[in-house]
Amino acid sequence: MKTITPEAIHNRLPQETIRQGSLFGALSDDCINFVLEEGRILELAEGEKVFNSGDKGDAFFVVLEGNLSFVKLHNEQRYNTRDISFGEEVGFVAMIALQDHAGYAIANCETRVLEISSDLFARIHENYPFDFGIITLNLARDMARNIRKLSNELVKNAIKY
Repeated sequence: MKTITPEAIHNRLPQETIRQGSLFGALSDDCINFVLEEGRILELAEGEKVFNSGDKGDAFFVVLEGNLSFVKLHNEQRYNTRDISFGEEVGFVAMIALQDHAGYAIANCETRVLEISSDLFARIHENYPFDFGIITLNLARDMARNIRKLSNELVKNAIKY
């Protein structure tokens, strides 16, 4: 895993493309630039982990290119609970719940992610309050979609309470 510059992403992904990502939809150019400049952009090779199970959940990660899988460990078994593609995030639930990660995120191919730490998330709120509201709605929408998918899998697999 290595850190790359915001310029490297801007050269690969124009602002209009970035805005098409689920998290970035309807954000101002200034806010997108702030997040890219102040966040950490990581490049992962296939098979590299963004974080491990048990790591502190003090940031979340947005896929800029490539894709990840989130793998949860249970009774010494590994379960791929979801795949994360362009513009989607992983790790927000652990960060907002103030909990450690309950699984790991692994790159399925060469992947670039934007790390948004809890500190940066707070600074977005301070510096871009309107955009922060949009980001929060986008995160809530993605969480709701994931809850719906997971509940459908519970029903499909006849898992009862």
